[in-house]
Amino acid sequence: MRKKIIRLLFVIVGAAVGFYYLPPIWIAMRNQFGIQLVRPIESVIDFLVGALVFWLISLPLTNWTIKMLKQVENALTKKSVTYLLFGAISTIFGLILAILISIPLWRLSIPVVNNVLPVLLMILFSYLGFHLGTTRQDEWRKLLMRRGRDDQDAQVIKRQDENYHHYKILDTNILIDGRIYDLVKTGFLEGTLLVPNFVLYELQYIADAGESIKRVRGRRGLDILNKLRSEKIVPVEMYKGDFEDIKEVDEKLIALAKKVDGVIVTNDYNLNKVIQFQNVQVLNINNLAKSLRPRVIPGEQLTVVVVKKGTERQQGVAYLDDGTMVVVEDGRYYMNEQLDVEVTSALQTDAGRMIFARPLHSTHGINGNESQGQKRLAESTKKSDHKGNDHGNHKN
Repeated sequence: MRKKIIRLLFVIVGAAVGFYYLPPIWIAMRNQFGIQLVRPIESVIDFLVGALVFWLISLPLTNWTIKMLKQVENALTKKSVTYLLFGAISTIFGLILAILISIPLWRLSIPVVNNVLPVLLMILFSYLGFHLGTTRQDEWRKLLMRRGRDDQDAQVIKRQDENYHHYKILDTNILIDGRIYDLVKTGFLEGTLLVPNFVLYELQYIADAGESIKRVRGRRGLDILNKLRSEKIVPVEMYKGDFEDIKEVDEKLIALAKKVDGVIVTNDYNLNKVIQFQNVQVLNINNLAKSLRPRVIPGEQLTVVVVKKGTERQQGVAYLDDGTMVVVEDGRYYMNEQLDVEVTSALQTDAGRMIFARPLHSTHGINGNESQGQKRLAESTKKSDHKGNDHGNHKN
């Protein structure tokens, strides 16, 4: 289809060129050879010759033209809506200014000045207009969106803030995770939730998968989406468009965010890094959860339940309500018991936070210098020795 349209455009341009430039050739033939054609036939021949020549030219150039158009299309897709809008408006203003300057030049009888120079001016001013419009888009946006301080429209005031993005684009993982529903209910997330069709198709594919775990995850994502739409806590819109030239869903999300000037909401660590590299705003729920965890400092006291043994000798592992791991010294002697501990240090990693602590009573002596852990160890040793002696007596 594209090939047909491009060749049709070549034919139309060729017909126009033939109609404009071939008549002088007929005049020269009439003066030189005495050949004279009827005016309508001469015009038809001009059209046909020009169209035929340019159609032949289009045959080798069609594929190259399509390739160049795809490159331009991909480059424009990666740009934001405001970038394209200000670029187009400023280009139009540049062309208008070039036309106004060219009007007196067209009236001159000098061939180069009245034909070539106006075209060069249009190219120059359109380029300057596009360059000024796109490189200074933030300043133009502030100028156009400036309002009086007494303006009563709260939404207009919101949009004056450069950090405000109306669309929050949800990816597949954030819907499967389910925490987006709880976050929306708190009212901290404003604007409109945008769910692309290609994300919905991926959820359906996961929900129809052969593995039961994938099926459950996919259906949970669909349930979360239906709850968001039915309860109408915030506006939810579906994006029906697609980026056919892009195969990966993550790359489509980035292209969509640039197109609508939106923010991608995700919990995918790798996608988060890629999005930041593409200069697109991202909201990572995992980062939000980490920042909301209560801070602990050395010397602070906590009450935990040791649930399993640690990797090092005599260590025990407990967890806080938010899932933070607490490594307890001598904790193996307090399995499944509630224990008061004192924080000694904390370690923050990409995977989460880890707290190191020791039993509170181990910081000061019990019955002299003997700690409770040492006491329990001694008791367990005595019991094992007692069992061994009983076993030996029984043999005797």
